[in-house]
Amino acid sequence: MSVETSKQPGTAGTTSDELIRIEGVTKRFGDNTVLDGLGLTVQTGRHVTLIGPSGSGKTTILRLLMTLTKPDAGTITVDGQRLFPAPEKELREVRKQIGMVFQQFNLFPNMSVLRNITEAPVTVLGLPKEEAQARARELLDLVGLADKADARPTRLSGGQQQRVAIARALAMRPKVLLLDEVTSALDPELVAGVLDLLRDIARTTDITMLCVTHEMNFARDISDQVLMFDAGRVIEAGPPERIFGEPEHERTREFLGAVL
Repeated sequence: MSVETSKQPGTAGTTSDELIRIEGVTKRFGDNTVLDGLGLTVQTGRHVTLIGPSGSGKTTILRLLMTLTKPDAGTITVDGQRLFPAPEKELREVRKQIGMVFQQFNLFPNMSVLRNITEAPVTVLGLPKEEAQARARELLDLVGLADKADARPTRLSGGQQQRVAIARALAMRPKVLLLDEVTSALDPELVAGVLDLLRDIARTTDITMLCVTHEMNFARDISDQVLMFDAGRVIEAGPPERIFGEPEHERTREFLGAVL
């Protein structure tokens, strides 16, 4: 099944605003086919949420876009540039356009919060240190941690660490932000604050988002398009009001009945 997530009715299939194109992508781990000939396009500025049972292939898509794993077949293009297959030099250039926030925070414990945010912009993008720091302080203010620039990550709560991880991803000024179950490692009382921050980012920026989450209310709030995955395929796609209100596929109804 090939899924178009276009901006307006009638634009599906056009490429003028297309940011991500996944064509015929298959990924196997041993005998397990995690993605099965997947076709998917995402337009610039869209917020697309991937839902479905564990093991259905959602996170694998994010890992492919981050080049943390490679497909066994098919092609992936980001902003007109080939991600797979592509030479390593081209791969590095495309990778600069993509930011990811993981389930675990993956912060450098030996670095201050400020340096965690500035390290990649300085070493990967070549930004002057002063410019990177100014941008990092703006982002710390955005995520509500302006007073934590000099703190070590180990001195922060889980919710604060995830906010730093979000700021770090945004510091690269990516065209695409990938969110992989970003609240799953948090204590329940910390979840709402991180989700509210992401809602604000979705409302106030034009960044394209691909989000894997089991937080269905969050998915309903931020999404332009919701994709239901099962066994490595998209079995249903549509705006959140339809997917959550009147799902057409029996498997979607079963899944939502179990998680809502």
